[in-house]
Order: sequence, then C-alpha cells, then structure tokens
Amino acid sequence: MGSERPWLSSYPQGIPAEVDVDKYPSIVAVLEEACATYGGNPAYENLGREISYADVDRLSAQFANYLLHEMKLKKGDRVALMMPNLLQYPIAIFGVLRAGMTVVNTNPLYTARELKHQLTDSGASVIVVLENFAHVVAEVVGQTAVKQVVTTGVGDMLGFPKGAVVNFLLRHVRKQVPDYDLPGAIGFRDALDLGSRHALPPIDIRGHDIAFLQYTGGTTGVAKGAMLTHRNLVANMQQSSAWLGTNCKPGKEQIITALPLYHIFALTANCLVFMKFGGLNHLITNPRDMKGFVKTLGKIPFTAITGVNTLFNGLLNTPGFADVDFSHMHLSLGGGMAVQRAVADRWKKVTGVTLVEAYGLTETSPAACMNPLDLADYNGAIGLPIPSTDACVKDDDGRALPVGEVGELCIRGPQVMAGYWNRPEETAKVLDAEGWLHTGDMAKMDEQGFFYIVDRKKDMILVSGFNVYPNEIEDVIALMPGVLEVAAVGVPDEKSGESVKVVIVRKDPALTPEQVKAFCRENLTAYKQPRLVEFRDELPKSNVGKILRRELRDTPRVTA
Repeated sequence: MGSERPWLSSYPQGIPAEVDVDKYPSIVAVLEEACATYGGNPAYENLGREISYADVDRLSAQFANYLLHEMKLKKGDRVALMMPNLLQYPIAIFGVLRAGMTVVNTNPLYTARELKHQLTDSGASVIVVLENFAHVVAEVVGQTAVKQVVTTGVGDMLGFPKGAVVNFLLRHVRKQVPDYDLPGAIGFRDALDLGSRHALPPIDIRGHDIAFLQYTGGTTGVAKGAMLTHRNLVANMQQSSAWLGTNCKPGKEQIITALPLYHIFALTANCLVFMKFGGLNHLITNPRDMKGFVKTLGKIPFTAITGVNTLFNGLLNTPGFADVDFSHMHLSLGGGMAVQRAVADRWKKVTGVTLVEAYGLTETSPAACMNPLDLADYNGAIGLPIPSTDACVKDDDGRALPVGEVGELCIRGPQVMAGYWNRPEETAKVLDAEGWLHTGDMAKMDEQGFFYIVDRKKDMILVSGFNVYPNEIEDVIALMPGVLEVAAVGVPDEKSGESVKVVIVRKDPALTPEQVKAFCRENLTAYKQPRLVEFRDELPKSNVGKILRRELRDTPRVTA
C-alpha cells in the first residue's frame, strides 16, 4: 500500500509528492539563512516589544557563547528551558542549537516530582527558568546533574523602562514570584552579557545530531524523551512549508503563537516553519487570560493562527472575539486533539476562514497528515499524509488493512523520531523493523486517501463487544447549544462490561441529564448512548488544553 499512495491524487495543485529533506544540514542552517534574508524584519513580538531577525541572530549567538565559553559545555550536552512564551525562549532555543547542544523543553507548570524526573532522565547540565517557577527548580536541582541555573524575569527583554516596571509589578505588587533560594544562579541578561565577549566558533552540526529531547507522557506511565534530530525537524519544516507555501508570502506573515513553544506543535509549526518564511511570531504569554488575549488579537493584523480545539472554542466564547479584524487571516490550523465539528463550523461563521485540521505526534516532529488548505468546509478528517510521508492502517498482527477498515494508524517518513532517549525497549514497542511508527491511534482511510481518526486505542470504550469511540459521542453532544465542553469515557458496567459516561461543562445552567440523553437517543445508536451524565465546572486538561480523559476515568463522581 505504501507504494500506491492513493492520497497523492487528492493533493492540491502545486504540492509535490516529495520534498528535499536534506536541503539544509541543520535547523541552524535554516536560521542563518532566515537571518541573512530577513535581518531587518521583526521575528518575535511579546508584550508590545519586537525583536528582529538580526536581534535573534546576535542574541542567540551570545547565549551559545555563554554555554560554550563560560559554562564550558560540549556539543551534545543538554540544556533545559522552563518558560512560557517570552522573547527569551526563541533566543535560548537557537542559542542552544547553535552551540551544537540539545534543547530539553520543560513545562513550567511541572510539579517538583515531574521536573526532577525530566532533569534526571535527560541529564541536563543547565536550566533556564522563569523566576515565577524557580522555587520548583530550587526544590530538586540538588538531586540532579544541573550545574547552572539561569533565571529570567518576564520583563527582561522588554527594554527600559517597561521591563523594569513589569518585573517590579510581578515581583512586588502582584506577588507572582514565590521566594526561592538558588545560590550561584545567574540572570539571563548577565549570561548574554558574558557571552557577548566571545566569538562563536564554527560547530559541525549534522542531520543525525539530536536537536530536541521532547518529553511526551504518552498515555502510559512515565514521560519519555523523544529524540528529534536536526534532520527530523528540517524535514518537517520542508514538508509543512511545501504544504503552506502557495498561501504564505515570504516576509509578510504574522502568526499568533498562543500554544506554548515547549509543545511540539507550536515549536515546529510557528517557531520553525514561519522562521523559514521570515514571518513574525506574536508570542502570547498567558492565553488562559482569554479577555486579554482577545484584546491583543484586536491590535494585530495577523495572517495565521494555530491552536487546539479548546483554544478555538474558548476564543469563540469570549466577548469581543467576533469584532476582531480577520481580513488578513488566511490560515487557521487546528491540531493536538480532535477539532469538533461544532467548533469548526462556528469558527468558519465568525472568521470566514476554514479551520483546517492537521495531525501529528511528538514522535513525528509533529506533522504527519494535513488537510488541504483550500478545503471549503470542515470535513472531519485529519487530512492526507504530507509530502515524503507514508501512512497505513494495520491490524493487531501488523498486517496492512484495506480502505475503510479500522486499525492502528502507522506513519513512516523522515520526520519520525530516532527513538526514545535511553529507552530501547520502549522504542521497540512503537518503531517496527520496517521503520513504521505505531501511533496508538485507531484510524481508517477512504478511497481518496483521507485519514480519519476514530480514536486513541487506549480511549476506546467496549460496550457489549461493540467498539465505541469517544470522539463520535463528544462531537454529537457538542452540537447542543447548552454545552460548552464535553468529554466521554468508559466506566465499568456489570451488564455490558463498560458503558458510556459523559462529563459536561454547561453553557446553559438549566441543561439537564434528561435533555442530554434525549438528544443522544436521537443521534446515536443505543449502545453508544451515555448511561451516565455528569456536570462539572471545568474539565481536566493538559498544559496545552487537551482534555485528559484518563483523569475523568480515574476520578469518578456522583452522576445522574
């Protein structure tokens, strides 16, 4: 089936079947080309301050020099970054990469236990942390191999006097920086200052060198570091930019980056792909402040936005969003979790732009499938495998299944990770001998080569021997006007083995379980209908807004 690639006939005009994934030897080569071509253009904006490509070039070289000359780190050493979206983030990312080292992206909301695991597992020697989270680092740093902590304040790169005012407010007025004790820690600006005294030596960075250790919880147990090489990410940049290329104007794009850069989706799709186009990334530090986020959107002639379903849904339900000027926007890209039809339809109605769904994993750097950008309307598919990518659906014995049959989605291509860091057994479970990555997602392919995710293997609910996929139930209930958010999970049932339970956040406080069940009776076959309906004020979510079904299964409550 791999050789047939039925999806190629559905490709929009001008999109190649293959891209040159070896055009650039490393991410650094792409950065250097972008800085040379677009030096004077703004590259990143945050809290009203812009820095140009020339600034990124200069500042990232300073940070690279600090690591190489002051810290005496070697090629291949790991550097952890623990920050929300701030100007410091891309400077640090590109500094680490230019020094020939590996970035360990770290969620700033980690507990001490999670942070200790990641620092120990990765063997990071330096960590850059926003001071608001430094107290967590202080708790565990002594039990890790970290030799230097670099702290930074939200205002550090905002210039004088604004930066000083912002830092003072957060530290002393809003008291958002808990006390911490980190003897020997150095400030980010001081590190840049030290680095500015040295020249950047030539460093031989090859495609197989590890650029990022990108930790992924998976749905089982302990977080593992996916080894993403320079070649993996250059390949994904080439693939994604070929897909977006006809729509994007070099040097003219402005993309809204609300998902955190420590997440693979924003890291590749926003930070890296738009760098290749000489675009401007608007870094949103706290997208959870939806009112503030909408206010920011009102000031920017943005051309593109990426997000997850919960982010788009949150924006649509925030007063003032409908009044934003969408006349420049040509790309809305949804990924990270299934985009719901109700959200996609409303997005199109409010913005005039189709919400295009893409599919990827940390392990695929991340893009594997994307819908055509000229899609007239939401189609419920994750799209077509992107250039230089193969996909197939396999049964439990590893046999490829024909069109229309449901099995495990498998992906093969140059963007597939090198494996999990120091975990050969875990790597062997997901990467087979022929190079197929087994995604753990249940999917089917249609005649045209479009793939549809039916669900996570692990989220599937088995009712009296029937497979029930939560996405389908959630999509139906999300159509009810009184529902803000919904998640479906399986719960043990004496009669049927498992039955369906739905947890709903209401938009209409008067909504009752009976109304939900009646609606489902009209729209779902009997075994798919929820036996239990529970209302909550909010659904548990991951740091990027993915609904955590596992937590809903593990924390039952009284239900109607």
